[in-house]
Amino acid sequence: MAEVREGAGRKASKETRRRQLIEATIDSLARRGYAETTLAHVAEGAGLSAGIVNFHFESKEKLFVATLTHLADEYTAHWQAARDRAGETAAERLWAIVQADFDPRLATRRKLAAWCAFWGEAKSRPTYQALCGARDDAYQREIEGLLARIAGEAQAAVLAEGLCALLEGLWFRLMMNTGLTRDAARQAAVGWLVAAFPDLFAATGPRRR
Repeated sequence: MAEVREGAGRKASKETRRRQLIEATIDSLARRGYAETTLAHVAEGAGLSAGIVNFHFESKEKLFVATLTHLADEYTAHWQAARDRAGETAAERLWAIVQADFDPRLATRRKLAAWCAFWGEAKSRPTYQALCGARDDAYQREIEGLLARIAGEAQAAVLAEGLCALLEGLWFRLMMNTGLTRDAARQAAVGWLVAAFPDLFAATGPRRR
């Protein structure tokens, strides 16, 4: 069932209702996939009437766009907060961003499955590409900027491409339930950092310099 249940009575705020429906959409995408998710499934998962869904979102497409926006905003806020809590060095900030990708509040199978459902539709839906494109670019620019400080401008773009591809691949394997655990995925990402920059990273974190 959807994670957000508070305010289930008639007087729940508009924002609470919208959040209930978005969480129920994530659940349905994770269970049924994109094509099989209907407004009726979402309403049932949220414990609300179909009329409430139509009142807040008007159509399945608008609900899906709101759900994807929610996931994208949550992810962006999460890695940016992790970066901002880290130290000032590029190594500390890169470490924090990589660790954030495997936070149990973010890298859950239901959320990863919802992400993959949207990825599968993005090629044919420019709205989805536009929603995530700017955020993906900002993420990769951040990674590339940190790697430029670590390895120099000449290598930064190639290294960022490889690291981002690794992180996306690990998310996909977690979603596919291949037996890979979240901690093992995190260790694989850490292994990349250690192998690429043994003077800067150990398995336990950035080396003190």
